[in-house]
Amino acid sequence: MTRYNALAAHRVLRGRTRRAGVPLASTTRVRYRAKGVVGVITPWNYALSLAAMDVVPALAAGCAVVQKADDQGALTILALRRAFIDAGVPEALWAVVAGPAAEVGEALTDEVDYICFTGSTATGRRIAEKAGRRLVGASLELGGKNPMIVLDDVDPEQAAADAAYGCFSAMGQLCVSIERIYVHRRVAGPFTSALVERLRSARLGSSLDFSSDFGSLASAAQLERIQGHLDDALAKGATVLVGGRPRPDVGPWFFEPTVLTGVTPEMRVHAEETFGAVASLYLVDSEEEAILAANASEYGLNASVLTGSRRRGQRVADALEAGSVNINEGYRGTFGSVDAPMGGIKASGLGRRNGPEGLLRFVEPVTISAATGLLTLPRTGRDFDVLAAPFLLLARVLRAARRR
Repeated sequence: MTRYNALAAHRVLRGRTRRAGVPLASTTRVRYRAKGVVGVITPWNYALSLAAMDVVPALAAGCAVVQKADDQGALTILALRRAFIDAGVPEALWAVVAGPAAEVGEALTDEVDYICFTGSTATGRRIAEKAGRRLVGASLELGGKNPMIVLDDVDPEQAAADAAYGCFSAMGQLCVSIERIYVHRRVAGPFTSALVERLRSARLGSSLDFSSDFGSLASAAQLERIQGHLDDALAKGATVLVGGRPRPDVGPWFFEPTVLTGVTPEMRVHAEETFGAVASLYLVDSEEEAILAANASEYGLNASVLTGSRRRGQRVADALEAGSVNINEGYRGTFGSVDAPMGGIKASGLGRRNGPEGLLRFVEPVTISAATGLLTLPRTGRDFDVLAAPFLLLARVLRAARRR
């Protein structure tokens, strides 16, 4: 992320000549002016990378940053900031504050010239309202209920491996994690068996090496949230295919990767973002049914398609309502493409991070036009009368040449 913005900022943000309204009368160029002080509100999950995705392009665009760190991720963010200061970034250009969101977050969004927020849709709506009242811009990466479509031409074992990782990497505590799996009925049997076996045999642990497949939830509050969604679903008739239990024998906040079936709309887990450890599996009879079900959500952050045909995967991807779509991957393809925009549609957010779009959100375009003196524009009625015919001829020539 840092290297991309360091190398791309000059190319993306340098001034450019644009076509003038009257070619011989004036020249026009666009330059970019930094918006000023950017407020970045970063959540507890993926504290380092989510901070860098907003702070680094803001600095590269010429802005200063005041960052509100979640208390659970503050030390990570301070370590990242120290690395940038050691590399030469002036300390005053990147300030970090912490504390209660209702107090510190509100104060931040009252003052800054642009707002970056990653978090819940409910909080994002309030920030968007405030930004609108203040007439400042905002980029918001919000909630998701991300779908995965498993088509009938997959290798069930490979698809199960992709689904397990897409759902339960970081125990699902990632905005782009998969929570809804739509599997074609023709492969549902072998796919489900492979997924259950893979998750049942997965290793849970908190070691800092690579001996574990899945780790822990982040807090007691996360454990309570996951248990609440699961209890509600079971009480209303859902069935646990695999998992469904906390694992205090491994650690205080461990929970088995859990897949549910028989999920219905009255269950919280059906449409609400769970954000950890629980995914729902649904059977579909066609590609079209899967697309309609995947799109039947207020969210539109990330989606995934598993298929044996890249062309088929592209066709389905084009029909999905999401800011990012991955073919034969859960989320890492788009999440790691730092030259491409990332963000959500519908209730999953506004604006984009990454790529040129991620830099351009921090600047205001300024258009500058200068008279050349080669052709004087009319100022009096007589001037307009003399130039009317030549200008009509110019308009016809431009139209014939298909020039804007």
